[in-house]
Amino acid sequence: MTEPNYILAIDQGTTSSRAIVFSVVANEFNPVTSGQQEFDQHYPQPGWVEHEPSAIWSSTLFSCRSALEAFTAQGNDPSQISALGITNQRETTVVWDRNTGEPVYNAIVWQDRRTADRCGALEKSGATDLVRTRTGLVLDPYFSASKIAWILDNVSGARAKAERGELAFGTVDCYLIWLLTNGQVHATDTTNASRTSLFNIHTRQWDTELLKLFNVPSNMMPEVKECAAEFGHVDKKHFGVSLPISGVAGDQQAAAIGQRCFNRGDVKSTYGTGCFMLVNTGEQCVASKNQLLSTIAYSINGQTHYALEGSIFVAGAAIQWLRDGLKLIDSADETEQLARGLADNQGVYLVPAFTGLGAPYWDAEARGALFGLTRSTGAPELARAALESIAYLTNDLLVAVTEEGLPLSAIKVDGGMVANNWFSQFLSDILAEPVFRPAVLETTAVGAAYLAAVTNNLVVHEAQSELAQQASTVTAFSPLMEDELRHHLLEGWREAVNRTLTKSAKGQPC
Repeated sequence: MTEPNYILAIDQGTTSSRAIVFSVVANEFNPVTSGQQEFDQHYPQPGWVEHEPSAIWSSTLFSCRSALEAFTAQGNDPSQISALGITNQRETTVVWDRNTGEPVYNAIVWQDRRTADRCGALEKSGATDLVRTRTGLVLDPYFSASKIAWILDNVSGARAKAERGELAFGTVDCYLIWLLTNGQVHATDTTNASRTSLFNIHTRQWDTELLKLFNVPSNMMPEVKECAAEFGHVDKKHFGVSLPISGVAGDQQAAAIGQRCFNRGDVKSTYGTGCFMLVNTGEQCVASKNQLLSTIAYSINGQTHYALEGSIFVAGAAIQWLRDGLKLIDSADETEQLARGLADNQGVYLVPAFTGLGAPYWDAEARGALFGLTRSTGAPELARAALESIAYLTNDLLVAVTEEGLPLSAIKVDGGMVANNWFSQFLSDILAEPVFRPAVLETTAVGAAYLAAVTNNLVVHEAQSELAQQASTVTAFSPLMEDELRHHLLEGWREAVNRTLTKSAKGQPC
């Protein structure tokens, strides 16, 4: 029997940090031990979302140490672990002092909308085409550039320090690499760089004109590497063993890698705090006609693949709102039973625009709304409406993707929400397409582990067809809903969205 190799993967998410030790045997990645810790979300003003960088760091350390302690308890030695891979919440922005390592402000989270006015002003000035052509992105607060500028303009002395080269910018992966290597490495990968609005995805370099547009000093920017590359070594003091950091990708690209979406037309949709659909477009960067984003899917062994992406800002966050905000449930698992107990949605629709609407609407000012409430509306109806809303938004994305004319393959889903069988079935019903759920739902961590394994020659990336055949066992959900009911439900959804938008949608997704 072949002895396994082991990879430690960090999955630093929006609401928690997770670490998983994977065994790697014959291109298969199986979780061995794990650790996880949630951390607080901060909402200083409506539409603002922040994290304490120290909480991101401490929860990451806790998760890694927990996973390694469990690994050791099984009779293993941490020295058996070959490498570390990192995947992370994208766009979230950290600016820190190069000398002290201390952040100058809280991390501004990808969901944050405080820079909507700034982005609107840039749009009115005619900058949209420049940003779109070079980055594949729209002008929106979602991305990192306007967040960096806000920190420099609103933290006393920050801009002067940045101009002197004393401050560093990084997405969360970059910040963790800096800390893990004790400030020896300031680097990111192409996928995270492609989400900043400052990176030219065609030349794969920081863009001087975009840096000037957003008023961000170039000396703040990290080195950009391929996803499967050497990013330095973890200092031994953190985990008791020095591991090479050998793979990095933003969470959605990592999920696509974990789902083996290596061929043009491969589709994956991940349901975490938000929901993100990626379609591999191969070595061609496709400009969307439907307000989807063009982005880098991965860069491995000198080859870059691109993707079209649709972003839903709120998915699992809607369930978290039911639990933590409304106190209607004690755990996310309860939503399945509540939804299943209803014959229909009672005409109740939730539009979860808590931090605006993403693709294909891109309405930063839209806010969440509930429609169809009656005196009989209670926790079951609200839980079902929350679950249904994510399926409806996914359908909006799929319609937009289909209209791009790409040949699409099977729809692969992952993330915590799809453990809910009722949701997975409803999703298939609304999409009118089969959806496939892998045995290991945490495909973001699998993707990070895969990249680290490629760098260390534990798997061969070129064996794409073989890898696809060896993908883990999946559960398939096929559509069962009658077309008449599906169309009726989607009509109600379209009406709810139209009543929520604060401006005309840029595309007609439904």
